[in-house]
Amino acid sequence: MVTLFIGSVLGGAHFANASMLYLVAVLISAIAFGRGPAIVASVAAFVAFDWWFVEPLHQFVVADPEQFVSLVLFLLVAAVTSQLAAEQRARTAQALDREREAVLLADIAGLTAAADLDASLVAAAGRIQQELDVAAVGLLLRGRPPVIAPFSAGVERIFRGAASSPENALSLGVAASATARGRTGRWVRVVSPVPRDERARRRLHSVAIDAGGTPVGSLLVLRRAGSEPFRAAEDRLLAATAAQIGLAVDRERLRAEATESEVLRRSDELKTALLGAVSHELRTPLASIMASAGSLRQKDVSWTDAEREEFHEAIEQEVRRLDRLVGELLDLSRIDAGQLVLQRQYHALDALVDDVLGRLRGATRGHEVRVDVPDDLPPVSVDYLRIDQVLSNLVENAVRYAPAGTLIEIAARVEGTALRIEITDEGPGIAAEDRETVFAPFRRLQRGDRAAVKGAGLGLAIARRLVEAHGGRIWVEAGPGTGARFVVTLPLDAEAALR
Repeated sequence: MVTLFIGSVLGGAHFANASMLYLVAVLISAIAFGRGPAIVASVAAFVAFDWWFVEPLHQFVVADPEQFVSLVLFLLVAAVTSQLAAEQRARTAQALDREREAVLLADIAGLTAAADLDASLVAAAGRIQQELDVAAVGLLLRGRPPVIAPFSAGVERIFRGAASSPENALSLGVAASATARGRTGRWVRVVSPVPRDERARRRLHSVAIDAGGTPVGSLLVLRRAGSEPFRAAEDRLLAATAAQIGLAVDRERLRAEATESEVLRRSDELKTALLGAVSHELRTPLASIMASAGSLRQKDVSWTDAEREEFHEAIEQEVRRLDRLVGELLDLSRIDAGQLVLQRQYHALDALVDDVLGRLRGATRGHEVRVDVPDDLPPVSVDYLRIDQVLSNLVENAVRYAPAGTLIEIAARVEGTALRIEITDEGPGIAAEDRETVFAPFRRLQRGDRAAVKGAGLGLAIARRLVEAHGGRIWVEAGPGTGARFVVTLPLDAEAALR
């Protein structure tokens, strides 16, 4: 094109001016196509100019020595200029590749930083597929279901076939896993019943994924049909991406180990608190039982019938206290172990409250008890014995902390789609900072006179766990005056809530 322009438009030109136009063509070739095409353009410009515009014309002979020197200098300048331009183009392309790699790795790091690693892997596979513009991307990780983006049965067959083939199993570092109830079983090799697509297999690119130095799976990329093999920059990008995914897998493993360690630590703390509480709570009733039993066995003392009855009553009370403590510990352990099975049936709340107060008539004898539970409340689906235990614990807690002669009120009403139950006392109340920790096991507050309260501190902890097992909530708030109000909400079904 430059030769035609010089010959037809300029009608031939001075040698120096014409060579400048050829240098422009060489620079354009270097910038647009790279080093190789630029060298070809330099040689082509040298030959074309010598053939068309250097005397004698149409011969590869130079008559004038000065023109020969100028022509050689033009070739050198064109070659050097093309090399510089091509090198700059290569650096620009390398910078773009680095930027692309940095952006992709930042996106992958952000996606895999989420707590839900499975969802993060799906998003990461989609991001890789979009960035590289490939047919599909697969993440095959040990102990996890395969992630394929975009998913298709054909692509899944190709990936599984690649992972299960003997020649690729070691290089891919992954195999299908048999899982049952969330536990990974032995490793098996899955053989596809459909013949493998060998042409597609040739377009498959795999990168091993390591987590903490241990192979955990593979990143599989299926190039589009007719596409060129990956360049070095894309290979480096895939390797860095696989390393980032491996870090995410290792991070999840460390997070799981940290969680397990925290659970074990809290379990040890709970066991320590349990031993401390049990040893303290058992010591007093056992000492009382031993003292009363030892007194009754003394032969050198003549006890009156009233004194003997007092010893028997003390022994009976302390045995009941021990029985209740052991029962609460067993209930708490069953709930925490997930072994609590609710026997749900529909029950009327007013009848349940009457049963609780009838059984606790002796404990509430020194208090005024007021009940505001309408008899037209809708029935609620509960385990009768467990909710009876919840209400009993709350009423006994009110009796334990409220002064004698004060009011204890039990009220209930429908609130939205739940049944709200309130137990209010006129005791010293519960400070705002203690209204959550009061439901922790072995947590005991002081009475208003600062005297210690008997009990292991398990009643409210068991009540919260039983209420939550029913899908409800329990909390404590300040009473209308002094005292505390414990609130329990139990869910109603839709039809019961509308009645």
